[in-house]
Amino acid sequence: MRGTRAAVQNVLRVLLLLNALMASRFSLSRSVHPILKRPTRFLTHSPHFAPTPPLKSRPCPLWSASFSFCLASSSSSSFSPTSLPVFSPSHSPRRYASFSPPPSPPSAMAAAVAAAGDVENPLLKNFEFPPFDSVEADHVRPGVRALLKQLEDDLDELERTVEPTWSKLVEPLEKIVDKLSVVWGMVNHLKAVKDTAELRAAIEEVQPEKVKFQLRLGQSKPIYNAFKAIQESPEWQHLSDARKRIVEGQIKEAVLGGVALDDEKREEFNKVEQELERLSQKFGENVLDATKKFERLVTDKKEIEGLPPTALGLAAQTAVSKGHPGATSEDGPWIITLDGPSFMSVMQHCRNRGLREEVYRAYITRASSGDLDNTPIIDQILKLRLEKARLLNYNNYAEVSMATKMATVEKAQELLEKLRSASWDAAVKDLEELKYFAKSQGAAEADDLRHWDISFWAERLREAKYDINEEELRPYFSLPKVMNGLFNLAKKLFDINIEAADGQAPVWNSDVRFYCIKDSSGSPTAYFYFDPYSRPSEKRGGAWMDEVVGRSRVLSRNGTSPRLPVAHMVCNQTPPVGDKPSLMTFREVETVFHEFGHALQHMLTKVDEGLVAGIRGIEWDAVELPSQFMENWCYHRFDRHLQFFIIMLTLFYVEQPVISVTKKKARRFVVLKFATTDLELHLNYVPGGSASIYDVDQRVSKRTQIIPPLPEDRFLCGFSHIFAGGYAAGYYSYKWAEVLSADAFSAFEDAGLDDNKAVEETGHKFRETILALGGGKAPLEVFVEFRGREPSPEALLRHNGLLAATASA
Repeated sequence: MRGTRAAVQNVLRVLLLLNALMASRFSLSRSVHPILKRPTRFLTHSPHFAPTPPLKSRPCPLWSASFSFCLASSSSSSFSPTSLPVFSPSHSPRRYASFSPPPSPPSAMAAAVAAAGDVENPLLKNFEFPPFDSVEADHVRPGVRALLKQLEDDLDELERTVEPTWSKLVEPLEKIVDKLSVVWGMVNHLKAVKDTAELRAAIEEVQPEKVKFQLRLGQSKPIYNAFKAIQESPEWQHLSDARKRIVEGQIKEAVLGGVALDDEKREEFNKVEQELERLSQKFGENVLDATKKFERLVTDKKEIEGLPPTALGLAAQTAVSKGHPGATSEDGPWIITLDGPSFMSVMQHCRNRGLREEVYRAYITRASSGDLDNTPIIDQILKLRLEKARLLNYNNYAEVSMATKMATVEKAQELLEKLRSASWDAAVKDLEELKYFAKSQGAAEADDLRHWDISFWAERLREAKYDINEEELRPYFSLPKVMNGLFNLAKKLFDINIEAADGQAPVWNSDVRFYCIKDSSGSPTAYFYFDPYSRPSEKRGGAWMDEVVGRSRVLSRNGTSPRLPVAHMVCNQTPPVGDKPSLMTFREVETVFHEFGHALQHMLTKVDEGLVAGIRGIEWDAVELPSQFMENWCYHRFDRHLQFFIIMLTLFYVEQPVISVTKKKARRFVVLKFATTDLELHLNYVPGGSASIYDVDQRVSKRTQIIPPLPEDRFLCGFSHIFAGGYAAGYYSYKWAEVLSADAFSAFEDAGLDDNKAVEETGHKFRETILALGGGKAPLEVFVEFRGREPSPEALLRHNGLLAATASA
């Protein structure tokens, strides 16, 4: 048995870790949208594939918006194992024409509608669920402008009557923020999932007006002074933890938003913010357009020999959509794109080395030439961020970023370096093992494996060792099975029921599903949308969770119970081909679990203070805890009814410890490379100096990649996380939060993963702390409440197979 375990570990370590050596150039990205924050937070989301990234959130100031695009930038029966909501690729949602939200009192939104004279504008209607199906580009200009005019009046009134009390400060301010965040979040969400030239133009035109209002709100001296007065009042000691967090967060964010600057510097600061907003939007658009631009038409099937039926079907389906109506998976023609499912299939399976190289080079040079060149945009963004930091009396932008995080610059660097040094020798050894295997197969390139060879030969190694490849696992990971398994796990851990609720809310695409989460008593607690499939012609890459509306006592629709949270999860996985459901890769399964972890923290919050409910107000480097925590369950047989997991573990990965260690090792270099480059650019890089951004990238790569990047590598031009999203000087958060998530999962390991009662009890405790408390308590305090102690890195090192390496270092 030990011999088998060692053999499996060796093979899978080569296969998966080496796959990661190059993954920094093309690994699938996930994450959460950042909360609509102050002007500085530009947005958009998704880790490694996103033209606009996974947006998570830094603490959300009171005058920010929802967990989506920062103001600066974003029936069914009860669920049970035998009665699961049907997830069908051909699903057609029930119509919602008869749906009628509960009545609510006249609102400022209604006043805005009247002022605009546009009672038909869906952006200005009073709704429970956004009318995603009816919003058009023509609605954006008049709708946003009418809303901004009403909000200006509301802000005038608030500044005139403000007092340092909750009812005279926080509550009216939360209402102003919510009105803008819901409408602006809706518009930006549609831009991310249903992009058109008309919608872009409309957003570009009104965005400066929105940012101007945001800046005025964030720099309001009456509001800032009122928060200060609350903090200094005798009542301060009697405030709840959540309310103290709100006050402290708003004061800090106001200072970082320029409230304390003199008039001249504030004017300069505001110009910087406006330009950063514009540049980040343009960056994301360029990545999306560059990704869509590449199309490789193939008419000779020999060129794509090795591609599995799933990939051939997708390529033929793409060809049909591009003007080749007779295309079939068997006879072609086929079109290869840079969209995730197409790109990865070529890298892993295409025997044509020349085509692999062509597609790889196209991917790493996206948005780096011509009208779509992001190089000057990156230079200008870094220059303006440094200028902003100095206006706020910081030495660099990394210090600005860390001002609202758990970590410091030094601690983040220390963590990244420890993980890098502990991983390096094993990575070198694994590359040599892969070369040896390629040589044994007669590969001419065996002694000089390049970036476009790693994934290909890793797959061949897997096939040789187990007579099975990842494509053959896809039937076990059909989307319906995966979602049913995920919902079953959620019920087991958190005692919730998830019911399909299609038809209760409008959707933006017929593939989008809508769900209701109910507690054990059958009462609704939250809702969420799920948009699973890749649509490269209109949808940005990557994966993300975002807030539609948050839980809030102030914004109760009936005056008694809090407004329920609504989220959306967006992925870019392989779409259905023909009459078959979406057949997923294991990485795509992980992505769904990851995003659902974010959604759970938003939806299962018990905090009624809207500004710190759910993911709002959580330090950015802690917000990945629940998402990465949920990924761990992909490696464990958490339910004996989930045959697709059992088959995967027994037939393919053989032993749980093997897959758990090797796949986590595989991802490590990806994040280390991205995070180290991010910090270097925002800490030491001098815009306009002797070194270029690509010099920085090459220098970092020498320490974080076994195979150096190509000289023409321009991956930075597609690094949307830090240039079009909220991860600037914050990408290290993935590793920081992984310390927390690994330690949290180890609580279940300590309880016994095969002990159902212990798992359920531990899951209940996780729900009542990590998921329920949101931003209402400092993340370290929340973790200690769950774990009974401060976090330890031991579990992370163990899960990554680094304990021995660390001990000998």
